[in-house]
Parts: sequence; structure tokens; C-alpha cells
Amino acid sequence: MQQNKTPIKQTNYFSIAYHVILSCAVIFLLLNYFFKNDKIAYVDSAKILNEYKGSAEAKKAFQSKAKLWQANIDTLTNEVKSSIQKYEKSIATMSAKEQELSKQLIQTKQKQLSDYQHAIQENAKQEDGKLTQGVVSQINAFLLKYGKDHNYKMILIANQSGTIAYARDGLDITAKVIEEINNEYSADRK
Repeated sequence: MQQNKTPIKQTNYFSIAYHVILSCAVIFLLLNYFFKNDKIAYVDSAKILNEYKGSAEAKKAFQSKAKLWQANIDTLTNEVKSSIQKYEKSIATMSAKEQELSKQLIQTKQKQLSDYQHAIQENAKQEDGKLTQGVVSQINAFLLKYGKDHNYKMILIANQSGTIAYARDGLDITAKVIEEINNEYSADRK
């Protein structure tokens, strides 16, 4: 009697193992079939920021503002230098009260220059941040549209800190994205 139980147990184990393996194979094949067309890609964010026409235009706008600010700083600096030179030339002919008033005037101009430089630096940071955020928002909106239009499951962003350590050839779509976003940007400007 005992001989009959052992073959039945082995047959049961083989049957269960066979069904488990068959089930796993079917699940694997189904998953592979349904997910084989999922596309995943990445873009190089630094390259897009450098080569996007909208980014270049934003940089030009910022640089023109920065030139104006620098011209104002240069004008104030020259005023301070001029005041110092006048003071040094005429110090011998000034009374003590006039010397004191001239010193105070120079110090006031120097403080105004310093305050203006500080304000310009803060303003420049804010303006640069605002322009950069605007460009990044444009790029993100474009990538969202691009991903949907080209049926991507996911588009990753590679950056200088090395977010993506390795990617198979063909997954970098940066050049295609730059071409399309620049074409769209140019078309919008016409």
C-alpha cells in the first residue's frame, strides 16, 4: 500500500510544478505582449536649455536688462569718483565746514551706489529666476505634449548630476525634442 502513495505524491508535485511553470510562462508572455510597445526615453536637460531658441531669447532679454543696470552703476560710480576728485582738488581752499559737508556728500553717494548695486543684484537674481522658470515651464509643457503625441510611457530627464547612469542607444531623444520644440517656437513667432 505504501508504494502507491509515493508515486501519487510525486505525480501531484510534478503536476503542480507543471501548472505553476505553465502559468508563469503564460503571465510572462502576456506581460511581454502588452508592455512590449511601451516606449521609455530620456532627454538631456542642459542640452535642451542651451539649444532651445526660447531659452536663447530669454538670455538676450536678460542681458539687455543687465547692460542697462550696469550702465546705471557705471554712471553712479563715475559720479562718486568725480566727487572724490573735486574734493581732493579743492580741499586746500575749503573751510572745515565745507570739507565736512563734502565728505558727507561723498559718503552719501557711496552709500547710494552700494545700495543700488545690492538692489540690482537682487533684482537680477529674481529676473533670472523668473526667465529661467518660464523657459523650463515651456519645455516641460512641450515634453508633456511630445510624450503623448509620440506614445511614450515615460520620458526621463538627464542632468549634470548624473541622474541616468546608463541608457541603451536609441533612448536619448534630445536631438528630436530640440528640433521639434525649436520648430514649434519658430512657427509661433511668425
